[in-house]
Amino acid sequence: MPIISPGFHGRRPADGKKLPPGQYETFDFPVLSAGPTPHVPQETWELAVIAEDGRRHTWDWAALLKLPMETPTVDLHCVTKWSKYDTEWRGVSLDVLLEDVETAADFALVHSYGGYTTNLPLEDLLDGKAWIVHDYDGQELAPEHGGPARLLVPHLYLWKSAKWVRAIELRLDDEPGFWESAGYHNYGDPWQEQRYRGD
Repeated sequence: MPIISPGFHGRRPADGKKLPPGQYETFDFPVLSAGPTPHVPQETWELAVIAEDGRRHTWDWAALLKLPMETPTVDLHCVTKWSKYDTEWRGVSLDVLLEDVETAADFALVHSYGGYTTNLPLEDLLDGKAWIVHDYDGQELAPEHGGPARLLVPHLYLWKSAKWVRAIELRLDDEPGFWESAGYHNYGDPWQEQRYRGD
């Protein structure tokens, strides 16, 4: 059963902003998780990109912080119908992490500390569309929001932005993740209102 924080109340969209269908604007940052929050020390955190042939590319915390950083400001859209505008992050583009990875994969299965998974087409992680982020709003990312690091894929519903990311498995075939196996839409475009299977 998902863990949901209080504070789910609708607001009108900000002036000049357009909401995806069925969404309302929020000014807080609701916390939703598929299970308990894992607490992963930076000293033991590691991110792996695993190619389809099993080759692993890994970064510990210090190595991640040495990579070129970006500071995307993006809108978030949760499948539970809240949207939050102009969120500020700091992290590493997936273009940087994948630039030296040889792959013929078309898909990615993202794994989190705690066992959560979500699947995406690989193209949705490239061309400036996705980051591994470790700061939110000028502060280290809190564990309840996915710290020490999470995936950020803001053009899809937020369940695709896996918290507590530990591995990105590159695949030739598409394997549904946790919520996708439970009936959520396989892709999750908020502008198409792709919340559940069949939408």
